Amino acid sequence: MASLTAATPLSPLRNLKPSLIDHHQTFLFSNRRRSNKKKNQAIVPVARLFGPAIFEASKLKVLFLGVDEKKHPGNLPRTYTLTHSDITSKLTLAISQTINNSQLQGWYNKLQRDEVVAEWKKFKGKMSLHVHCHISGGHFLLDLCARLRFFIFSKELPVVLKAFVHGDEDLLNNYPELQEALVWVYFHSNVPEFNKVECWGPLKEAVNGPHFESKKLKKLNPASNWELPEKCVEDCNCCFPPMSSISWSESEQVSN
Repeated sequence: MASLTAATPLSPLRNLKPSLIDHHQTFLFSNRRRSNKKKNQAIVPVARLFGPAIFEASKLKVLFLGVDEKKHPGNLPRTYTLTHSDITSKLTLAISQTINNSQLQGWYNKLQRDEVVAEWKKFKGKMSLHVHCHISGGHFLLDLCARLRFFIFSKELPVVLKAFVHGDEDLLNNYPELQEALVWVYFHSNVPEFNKVECWGPLKEAVNGPHFESKKLKKLNPASNWELPEKCVEDCNCCFPPMSSISWSESEQVSN
């Protein structure tokens, strides 16, 4: 996905690079006094917003921090922290027991909030992958482009999921049943319209985008197996981990 720079609110994605949020917004607000050549360059990133989002494995760097492919996420916490570099256009995926906060340091990352974090969870014996995106809130520049940020995150999430699958392919090869796990996407926003949870279906299908019928959580059949999972009220062995590894998944609750 591309980079949603808050200081320059509009930011479409690259269609050939797996950046989390592109920096075409710098072109959209380009100075009118720039040369015609630079003005023409501004057209390209805008068009890319509507093009296909393609994952490039060569652009992905994977870091394993305290986990390996032999430990099932139902027994050891496993989280994904995905960020990108505007300079190199490369993705960095940290696979660890908690969010890799070192990837999220610095004023630029705190301004952009274009990271995607996820964690494996087990509810009543069933595994599921929970993905979190920060749409708006925190500072007004993010609020100004909440709609665009929601659109971009939604469009680029298949690339994100493919990065997870590719980066953690040994785990998925060892435990192929995880490909059947449902993917739940949490969009965190102070704008009610964009503050929601979506079920994208099984991981093996979610990498190609969400199921149309599951786009809105509230439209799911009450009897469906795609209901948002909840852990047992009492202490048990069928739910894991007991607490979320992602702090803002608890502090920034999403409405259903």
